[in-house]
Amino acid sequence: MGFFDKLKEGLAKTRQVFSFTKVDENLMEELEEKLIMADVGVETTEKIIDNLKTKIKKENIKEAEEVKQVLREEVKEIFSNCNKELNIENKPAVILMVGVNGAGKTTSIGKIANKLRIDGKKVIIAAGDTFRAAAVEQLEEWAKRAKVEIVKGKEGADPASVIFEATKKAKEENADVLICDTAGRLQNKKNLMDELNKIKRVIDRELPNSSKEVLLVLDASTGQNAISQVKAFSETTGITGLVLTKLDGTSKGGVVIGIVDENKIPIKFIGIGEKIDDMESFNPDEFIGAII
Repeated sequence: MGFFDKLKEGLAKTRQVFSFTKVDENLMEELEEKLIMADVGVETTEKIIDNLKTKIKKENIKEAEEVKQVLREEVKEIFSNCNKELNIENKPAVILMVGVNGAGKTTSIGKIANKLRIDGKKVIIAAGDTFRAAAVEQLEEWAKRAKVEIVKGKEGADPASVIFEATKKAKEENADVLICDTAGRLQNKKNLMDELNKIKRVIDRELPNSSKEVLLVLDASTGQNAISQVKAFSETTGITGLVLTKLDGTSKGGVVIGIVDENKIPIKFIGIGEKIDDMESFNPDEFIGAII
């Protein structure tokens, strides 16, 4: 089964929410309800519905399929500035991974590392989440699966020191990409901000000319909670892209639309399963095709 087929299968519940068969006076109200149920978000839903009403009236649309096509175009417009290309031109490029515990950060690091290695890149992983029990061991297991090297410190070690050692190794071994894990605590924003800023200072000092990405990993099945996490992390660090996990089996897939519309941050990758190849670069057309 190809990735698009997996995506379509995984988003079947979201697609059901978006489905309708007739165009009548209740359609817009019903569709508004459906968009909110799919966790598109109130603000984005209102914008989509207003635009739909205008176009349906202007173009005198009567058929359900025509309405769906207009809906697809509206969503495509929201994704129009969603540049999905990963910036890893100047090596060793650094990808700093952030996100709350349980969002799928560790598995995402393994999957992205595997994808980049298959693309011919030399990848090193830095185990910068030194506080969570077994975090390093889990990451080590994913590094083995992805067939890439890992730099780790002792449990409880200073995360910035682990990242420092990893930047040295990346330079020595002429690596293409260094993927850095970070702690996933959001309870104390000040500590998190201080820690992330310290890590970023180390990276900027040691790799001043490298391409840099800060990717926030979000569990798509948490719906609106994912949107609040984007806001919280954006306050603490400059997010350059998003990684959406657990899209399979959720009826809340519409949150992807709301996240992009409200935050104007591009989605770089989406994950739809537990296997190492269950992650792909985000393709707006495929995503829209899978839900509408």
